[in-house]
Amino acid sequence: MRRNSFNGPPRRNGGFTLLELLLAFLVFTLSFATILEILSGSMRNTVRARGYTEAALTAQSVMNQVGLEIPLEPGSSAQGEAGDYLWELSIYSYSQSGADDYTVALADLTGIELLQVELLVSWGQPPRERTSRFSTVKAVLASTLMQP
Repeated sequence: MRRNSFNGPPRRNGGFTLLELLLAFLVFTLSFATILEILSGSMRNTVRARGYTEAALTAQSVMNQVGLEIPLEPGSSAQGEAGDYLWELSIYSYSQSGADDYTVALADLTGIELLQVELLVSWGQPPRERTSRFSTVKAVLASTLMQP
């Protein structure tokens, strides 16, 4: 039996077909799009974290001014801005909670007045405006407070 042979040019097996190239390009495109989505989410988180960090630094700076440049008196308030950050500060007498009975009793015995300092720091433009709330308790001698 005789074999049929084709006498045409020999077929090359070393290259890629157009279908293989299109499939490889599709896989590359999908992978690249996924990486870009991950990076954009990471950048959003970095910007958000930077905003909160700067707000905390602003709050620390304002809290350090309480008692020095900002009077430490019950009922007083102040507001201002630091760069892109707006802040509002309120000072009022500390209200005890059930867990702090000993702290308040000790303050009464020693003549110390406890003052609650509340600070709101805002930044950004609506609808992406953000606000952080900071709170601390300051102790002052009751004799140094201005009585109404």
